[in-house]
Amino acid sequence: MSVLRQATRNMIHAPENHPMKLRFLVLILLFVWSKPAAHAQGAIPAKDRVVVLISIDGFPAWLWRDPTLPVPTLRKLAANGAVAEAMTVSNPSITWINHTTMVTGVTPRRHGVLFNGLLVRQGTDRPPLIEQWRDKADLVRVPTLYDLAHQAGLKTAHVDWVAILNSGTIDAEMLEIPKVGGQIERELIAAGAVTAQEIATFTKGKNVAWRDTVWTQAATHIIDTRKPNLLLYHPLNTDSTNHTYGPGSFASHTAFAYTDRLVGDILAALERGGRKATVVITTDHGFKKVSKVIHPNVALRKAGLLQADGPKPITCEAYTMTQGGLAFVYVTDPSKRDALKPKLRALFAKMEGMDKVLDGSEAPTLGMPTPEENQGMGDLILYAKAGYAFQGIVLGEEEVAESKNYLGTHGYLASDPELEGIFIASGYGIKPGAKLGRMSNLDIAPTLAELLGVKLPETEGRVLKEILDLPAAP
Repeated sequence: MSVLRQATRNMIHAPENHPMKLRFLVLILLFVWSKPAAHAQGAIPAKDRVVVLISIDGFPAWLWRDPTLPVPTLRKLAANGAVAEAMTVSNPSITWINHTTMVTGVTPRRHGVLFNGLLVRQGTDRPPLIEQWRDKADLVRVPTLYDLAHQAGLKTAHVDWVAILNSGTIDAEMLEIPKVGGQIERELIAAGAVTAQEIATFTKGKNVAWRDTVWTQAATHIIDTRKPNLLLYHPLNTDSTNHTYGPGSFASHTAFAYTDRLVGDILAALERGGRKATVVITTDHGFKKVSKVIHPNVALRKAGLLQADGPKPITCEAYTMTQGGLAFVYVTDPSKRDALKPKLRALFAKMEGMDKVLDGSEAPTLGMPTPEENQGMGDLILYAKAGYAFQGIVLGEEEVAESKNYLGTHGYLASDPELEGIFIASGYGIKPGAKLGRMSNLDIAPTLAELLGVKLPETEGRVLKEILDLPAAP
């Protein structure tokens, strides 16, 4: 470049130079000096790229470490990108809670989601209930990654993401329960990928592997036709299979193998699109095997604190909402809370399979809100021992029973190694061969925000800079 500069000076000072020639020379020099620098840096604007977050439901790190797990697509992504030894999830270690953590970078104490839906209290002598399909605004209390990407002018999309209904910041979507009149659904119907009747009866008698297939067709269709900059995708069959047959079973391995093939379909769609793509594979929680189930509501009924003449209580002074390895206990009449909590603690502490009985005021130590901060938090928190899980039935005499057709679950303390999940990142902006030790799912949102060039406010996670190799902007 010094030779070029010297030649330029010679031309400028040459007596025969004309002003028009000088202007032409300046234009050439601007092109030569600026263009190579931008090419060398190689930065590609976020609007010309795509970041895909795939959460494979119920994928424990301990199962990923099993070399016989047949997931060649994921193994290749890990070999060509970055992989974590294990990823700590949030309490409660349940699907909607952790999917919300992934896109906010904050704990449930701040984002507010504590169930697969919204807990609603019904009165002083009635049990609470879960309203699942509530708007995102009723569930999530902080900005999300897709909110900020949309506000930055990027195209956003999701397939079967959760706590996202009517967000107003998603440009293309297919919900967990699709709509016959939905835009993507209508296009899939027109293409012959699915029928209107199948969409209308999507969750009735259809196996989850089939639903995953249709959701994947929706995801690839969105990639092909909408060119999103951010796509969130959540297949479910692995979770369903782990619950029914147990994690690590033959059926479990088969479910993960099939999901691996579906991930391959998404990668093929990204390849067709030709854009620079970053793919992150993760999960919402790990899994533990179950052999016995605890029925805390049966114990309440036998203690005279719950009345029922059918599968649902008629009235109650206390009630438990169960979530696998976790249960929240609610005193339905706040005026009786102080008097009843010691009695309830004693009742549950002596039950077989009970690991911990915590007060709701202790929830912030686990990243969850107090009952005063969020009405969804229980007055007491129950955790089951390994091999045990909670179920919410109210009838019968058995407070603990052998588990049938329910051989795996989650919900246990996130500090349990079996609840740790996987994390793989590959593609544009990711260092090939980068290794992470233990990370938190709080780190996913700020890292994806960095890839998208947006800023998440006040996250509790960190940008995983050690796996990033983003070219500087020109």
